Amino acid sequence: MPRLATLLLLTVLCSAGTADEVLDGRTVLGSGNKMLADGAKALIAGDAKTGVRLTHAGLALPSTIRDKRAAWSNLCAGYIMLDELDDALPWCDRAVASGGNWRAFSNRALLYIRVGRYDAAAEDIAQADELVTDRPRKLREVNALLLDKTHPVQPRVIIDDRTSQTEDDGA
Repeated sequence: MPRLATLLLLTVLCSAGTADEVLDGRTVLGSGNKMLADGAKALIAGDAKTGVRLTHAGLALPSTIRDKRAAWSNLCAGYIMLDELDDALPWCDRAVASGGNWRAFSNRALLYIRVGRYDAAAEDIAQADELVTDRPRKLREVNALLLDKTHPVQPRVIIDDRTSQTEDDGA
């Protein structure tokens, strides 16, 4: 789960309080909805419970459609981080249906991997690929998780522990 949580944290779509800013190397969208911004920051910090709570509170306030889309994706990620997959799926579906940001597809693919729906995860990764020109690193990592589940690498290690004739003879 640690690798999955890290992937989710890094695919969170952020909403900021007042203006565009940079948070930990990622651009944060500005709207004026401080609750959504604080919820996104909590998710990035790894505090899923607070992030989900603040994001729900932020959705109760007036928001732009862009911020709502980010919030829905954040709720998807937050609930996955909390291992509340049944609660996550409707938010993932809503985020994907709202306009198809690659991060929303990536988050839902992670959920599908967790529940063993590998074909659906592969479809979401393919959809995300259609939305970007170069596959982002986080999407490559989600794809790697899927491949680990569907096509695991079988280690083939051959150890030759025989000693040479000269070593056995003491020469």
